Amino acid sequence: MLIQDTSNSLAHTLHLRRQSLAKLIDFPAILWSGSPSPRNFAANTFPFRASSHFIYFAGLSLPNAAIRLAGGELELFMDDPKPGSALWYGETPGREQIAVTIGAERTYPISELESHLEGVATIPVQDAATWTQQSQLLDRWILPQQPPQGIDLQLAEAIIQLRLVHDEAALTELRKAAAVTIAAHKAGMSAVLKAKTEAEVRGAMEQVIIAHNMTCSYNSIVTIRGEVLHNEHYHHPLRSGDLLLADVGAETETGWAADVTRTYPVSGKFSSTQRDIYDIVLAAHDACIDKIVPGVEYEDIHLLACTTIAEGLIDLGILQGKAEELVARDVHALFFPHGIGHLLGLDVHDMEDLGDLAGYEEGKQRSSRFGLGYLRLNRPLRPGMLVTIEPGFYQVPFILNNEQVRSEYQDVVNWERLSQFADVRGIRIEDDVLVTTQGHEVLTAALPNTANSVEGLVMGNR
Repeated sequence: MLIQDTSNSLAHTLHLRRQSLAKLIDFPAILWSGSPSPRNFAANTFPFRASSHFIYFAGLSLPNAAIRLAGGELELFMDDPKPGSALWYGETPGREQIAVTIGAERTYPISELESHLEGVATIPVQDAATWTQQSQLLDRWILPQQPPQGIDLQLAEAIIQLRLVHDEAALTELRKAAAVTIAAHKAGMSAVLKAKTEAEVRGAMEQVIIAHNMTCSYNSIVTIRGEVLHNEHYHHPLRSGDLLLADVGAETETGWAADVTRTYPVSGKFSSTQRDIYDIVLAAHDACIDKIVPGVEYEDIHLLACTTIAEGLIDLGILQGKAEELVARDVHALFFPHGIGHLLGLDVHDMEDLGDLAGYEEGKQRSSRFGLGYLRLNRPLRPGMLVTIEPGFYQVPFILNNEQVRSEYQDVVNWERLSQFADVRGIRIEDDVLVTTQGHEVLTAALPNTANSVEGLVMGNR
């Protein structure tokens, strides 16, 4: 745990956040941080990272802690370091020092939490030990897989309202995460010509993140099998003709995330077919970002990506018909099955622990359509929201080799023409876009994304 000299500014930011929460709820709330989980024996734990809702109001990733928020005040519940812990971990700050750093009005040992629970709301933490404790202490089920009810729902809705729009302190951290992520991707592009496996490129990228004392905001995706959307295997050899899809993001010391994807040729040069598809994906990427302004529906941004991709595939002779009609039939989803992006903040899929409660505007429901069902965000955009834009093209055998799918779309897909693009397994281009009062700002714009510029970055190290 890090305590910096910026404690006064941190305490001020946290004070403003809890004052804002106090205007939205008239009951106390307790947020648990969570507890470290053993990896294989008790003293060997997985890296600990506190609940994002806790971090938003407490500022620090404190293990085995809780905060009580009421009337704009913060009470901290945690134990001081155990005697002898300095032998193994060095001198660590105690409860009172942490309280000053985060601006807590009062502090208590964790054992006293039970006497401060009357009428409180909470949000479940993901680790089983903590949500079990929450359920036992509050005498009601507090489960990550169960939608919140009553005052827990009111608390969740209030926190969503605050976290949807980032304050200046959050934006400062998000820009740091973006800058390091850009450097990591450039390192990956520089490494690919000499690398023999995906793992070597991953290592070059994550080395940059670690060297900035940050962590990855999610498990890195660095793969020649880009058609596997969340591929976390890195053993494949790199061969000329392969495309490498790298989806890697940094997370700052205080928990704020970036999320960026680039796809580039292992040889340094796209084939003609790879470039054709790449340019379609980039056209969708650019069109979507151009349309980001306050008030626009994110679903409309997604549908614009779908239409742009469909138009490009028609031009290549892969699809037949009119783009709008193909999208209405979800034909685009054969190659672009996921949504155009998601919220970004303390979580890489921000507040997705709350399910569609955060991602979907009140009154909107997730679609059952093939081409819309994986849309993670369905809200009108507001200044201060940070979203990803990440269109893609994938040849997923599970989809394209399905006999029912082939039969349903045989009149609009030229399967023979598609076979000529066999060297394109998966392409995704992703950037982080802030909605501003006048339009938008791409926080990751310093990382080039045109085919020529990507080739230049890869070949520049030769």
